[in-house]
Order: sequence, then structure tokens, then C-alpha cells
Amino acid sequence: MTVVRLPDGSERTYNQPVTVGDVAASIGAGLARAALAGKVNGKLVDVCSPIETDSDLSIVTAKDPEGLEIIRHSSAHLLAHAVKELFPDAQVTIGPVIEDGFYYDFSYKRPFTPEDLAAIEKRMAEISARDLKVERKVWDRSEAINFFKNQGEHYKAQIIEAIPGDEEVSLYSQGNFTDLCRGPHVPTTSKLKTFKLMKLAGAYWRGDSHNEMLQRIYGTAWAKKEDQDAYLHRLEEAEKRDHRKLGKQLDLFHIQEEAPGMVFWHHKGWTIWQQVEQYMREIFLDNGYLEIRTPSVLDKGLWVRSGHWENFHENMFITQSEQRELAVKPMNCPGHVQVFKQGLKSYRDLPLRLAEFGSCHRNEPSGALHGIMRVRAFTQDDAHIFCAESQVQDEAVQFIDLLQRVYTDFGFNELLVKLSTRPAKRVGSEEQWDKAEAALQSALNHKKLVWELQPGEGAFYGPKIEFSLKDSIGRLWQCGTLQLDFSMPERLEAEYVAEDNSRKVPVMLHRAILGSLERFIGILIENHAGALPLWLSPEQAVVLNISEGQADYARKVTEELKHNGVRASADLRNEKITYKIREHSLQKLPYQIIVGDKEVVAQMVAVRTRAGSNLGQMSLQALIERLKAEISIRAGEV
Repeated sequence: MTVVRLPDGSERTYNQPVTVGDVAASIGAGLARAALAGKVNGKLVDVCSPIETDSDLSIVTAKDPEGLEIIRHSSAHLLAHAVKELFPDAQVTIGPVIEDGFYYDFSYKRPFTPEDLAAIEKRMAEISARDLKVERKVWDRSEAINFFKNQGEHYKAQIIEAIPGDEEVSLYSQGNFTDLCRGPHVPTTSKLKTFKLMKLAGAYWRGDSHNEMLQRIYGTAWAKKEDQDAYLHRLEEAEKRDHRKLGKQLDLFHIQEEAPGMVFWHHKGWTIWQQVEQYMREIFLDNGYLEIRTPSVLDKGLWVRSGHWENFHENMFITQSEQRELAVKPMNCPGHVQVFKQGLKSYRDLPLRLAEFGSCHRNEPSGALHGIMRVRAFTQDDAHIFCAESQVQDEAVQFIDLLQRVYTDFGFNELLVKLSTRPAKRVGSEEQWDKAEAALQSALNHKKLVWELQPGEGAFYGPKIEFSLKDSIGRLWQCGTLQLDFSMPERLEAEYVAEDNSRKVPVMLHRAILGSLERFIGILIENHAGALPLWLSPEQAVVLNISEGQADYARKVTEELKHNGVRASADLRNEKITYKIREHSLQKLPYQIIVGDKEVVAQMVAVRTRAGSNLGQMSLQALIERLKAEISIRAGEV
């Protein structure tokens, strides 16, 4: 007799051997049809898996996150099946699930083409329609290796040879196609109805550039067609908003081969930068931070003592001078400790909040670089709070309040919060990590924030809270961090005089709101599709004359706007007004101020917004008041 306990607390008893699918069928035909897998005592298994002892069971359907992952994993196998039917000589290697989809790497004698991709996707649909049963079997290791070698699948044989000896080797078959996999998978191919192949790319076998270059086919798969349509629409929107294209179109910045991963800021882009930096500087000053500046190049010895050399040196740029080994700083924290150490500090000096727009360099792999979103040279809105242990929670709570205010001012109102705990590679005692993790968790709970746990994802020197903001098309961007560090101040011999005149090591909170300014500006550009809110727009208004007769008045209007703090210019070219309006619309300028003979006579201006609205005539003073009011709103447009 087997007792199966269901998520609603009910129990079902079976006198004969039973599978996950049998239990689903006993509950109802609809659930049986929807079942993709089961979770038995917390472990995902196939629908056909037997339940041999009393167990907790939940049926996994396409509505569950695990169900969508199974659909995507099974779709990768469907892709490999289709490739083998169309290109029998192709070797299949690995095909994991990734965010929003899957990929599979293949070894083949010629490059796949877009036409091949279309044929493969069509064959996938045909295999799905065959409603092939997907079956799992555990094989003897040597038999499985010989099976794949005999099929010419040498990569699969290598993968099996690398599987630890205590792990079973399971193969999944659907029709005449068999693949190596831990599973679970959908019970039949007909469960895979909504998928699309997206693109081709190259990838080295096992990620090693000394190995063969394989061909990677990316795909996406969803439980429902409307979900896939929404995803493809988001991709289309993301393509339109690509900050690299908009950076060129709007003359904001460029990157070139002579400085990989480093940004050449043009005047308009640097104007955006200045607005962001000046805003953050106001935030620093208004919240008790002292702005400092620390060197970009520091002796190796400091990085050894801080722990960075052991844990991070492969990402550091190294140089030498006078037989001394130096490193370009990848982060600002050791330098801030040096500032803290100048002069004896008392408990009365705490908390001490030191902020810096710190210029950092990290030797990121060239393949990871992406416009201004992932660079090698970047500037952080970095700060470190030195405090007593009793002050940690108050400081963490104040920081969370400040971060939420900043994101709101930039127009981001939805946050995802995660707490990352100790990684395998770390410094500091277990007791220190226990206290640090408990303090951050307490701060989050005090703010009544919904948060997720990320075990093992903390920095090597301490746990961290990660704040991700959601943009206008639903994408998440991890920007803000708060990291609690008991270790580095001790390693670098920072101390203060406590109330009892003893010497104590301060706690150090590493915090950033924007992260890197480069990346955050890239996020802003994509969030607004280049049409930044007025306070951030590099040029807020352009004055256009209809003919030469209004040139002097246009200059006067422009100067008055500038005098009132509006970033304005005049376009006095001898071009048709419709041409100038179109050109500046493409540049996404917030306001076009048009002056003709009527405006000159009336000493008025005609105002047109970026959205195409014609606001009609108004006095220059009324326009200035409107612009000032909109600039003060910061997050939105009126």
C-alpha cells in the first residue's frame, strides 16, 4: 500500500504500483492531460516515474515555472531530433535551458544557414505532431558510451566518460532519436506546440578556444502562443531601443577597437552623464555622505591585504613602475579604508559615509563586452559606510529608503530584491558571515520587502542585497547593491575608539544605487527609447525660424531660455520648416519652439512637443515656467 500526500493536504492510497501519471489520472482526466512531470518529495521526475514509498507529490503542469523549464528542455531535444533527421552527419553535443529559451550545440561539416533554420523549425513541428512517446531508461555506462560511438556521436561519448562514477546514466528516446539527459522531459512530443528558432552563433566545445568551434542554435519555447507573441514583441521593442544604435543615432557616444570596452562620450552623451552625476552628488550631500577621491593605481600589497589579489586578480589590469607591481583598481573599497584610517576615529564619528564617483577598470572577456552596458572602464556611484555593529540595521534601512527614492526619481517604480549569501570562495570567519547575513535579512524584513534568497551568490567578502529595477518593457536590470563586510576593515587594520576606550574594528557597508554610471545611462536610454525625460535630455528645446526674417528673434528666444537654465539651441538654417521639424523629431528633442512672422509681431512662440502635440502660441515666460515645472518633476513628462 502506498500513500501519496498532495499539496492541498489530502491523501490518496493505492494498493498497486503507481506512477505520477496514474495519480494525476486518478484525480481527473484534465490534470492527466496537463501533467508534464511530478515533484516527488521535492525532486522533479517524469510522469512515468514510479512512486514506490509513501511520498509527497505535486503534479507539474505548464502553469508552473518548473513546467515551462521542462518544455524548454524538451524543446532542445526536439531541435536535436530535427537536426539529426535533416542532417544525419551532424553530431549533437549539449542543449541546456537558458533564460526565455534553450540552445543546442552541433558539430557539422558546413555552417548552417537561415534557410536551414527554417527547415529545422518546420521539422520540429512535424515531429511534435507525431505525438511520439518520450521514454527514459538507465543504461550501463560502457554500453551507453559504445552506443553513441557506434552512431558517430563522439561528443556524447566524451560527456558520459566525464560523468562521476556514482551517477547513473539515463537516456531519453522519442521515436528513432535517443539522447543523453538527466531529465525530466515531457511525456510526449505533442506537448511541445509553441517554439521558435531565433538565431545561429558559434561556441567552442566546453568553452575552450583550443577546441572545435561548434554551431549553436538558439530557440525559445512557451506554454502558450500568446506568451511567445508577447516575448517576441518585447524582443522587437528591445531591438528598437538598443542603446548602441540610439547612441550613434543621437550622437551620444561611441566605442572603437583601440579602446575595447571603454567609452568615448560625445557632448550630448556627456551632458546626460553630468545630469546623472550632479543628481547623485546632491543625494550624497543631502544624506550625510562626504565625497572623496582615491587613486586609480595602487600597490599590489594593498590588494593582497584586502583579499582582492587572491580572489579577483584575474580580472585586474596589472602594471609596473620602478620594480613595483601595481594594479589599476577594479573597485574602490580598499582606497576608502585608507581614507578612514587617516586620523584616529571615535565612536562619535560613526557612522562615517564616504562616497566617490570612482573610476574602475576590470579586465572583462572581450566576448562579454556589450556597448556601455558591459565595459572594462566604468565609474561607480560608490560609497562605504563605516559604522558600529549596533548601527548596521539603521544604516541598511536608511539606504533602502534612499535607493527607492532615487529609482522613483528616474522613473522606476518596480523592484525585485534578492539576498545573496556566502559563496564557496570567501574570506572571513563563519561567525562573521552569520552576523552579516542576519543583519541584512533583518533590514529587509523591517522594511517589509518581498525578497528572494540566493544561496552562495554573495561577494567573497560579505553577503549582499541586490536590487533589480523593471523597465518600461518588463526587463529586469540589477543595479543597486548593499554589501555588509566584517572582514576587509579588519584585514586592512581599520579601527575606532569605542565608548569604553577600547579599540574596535568598524563594520563596513559597501553600497551603490546606480551601479556603474555607464550601464545605468544605457538602461535609461533603452527604457525611454532615447526620448529621455526633460531633466535628463541633453538638449531640452530647439528654436526654429521659418525664414531669415525671424532669425534675430529666434536668437533672442534661445538666449532667454539658456538664461533660465534650459538647454536650448537655435536652428537658423535656410531649410524648410517641415524638414527641420522632422530632423529634430528624429533626434527626440522634447520641445521644438517655432517662430514665424506672427510670433515676432506678437512676441510669442509656437510650441510643439516631442510626441507631436501642437501646444499653440504662448508667451516665452509661460513656456519657461512650463519647462521649469516639468524639469522639477524629474521622473515623468507633463
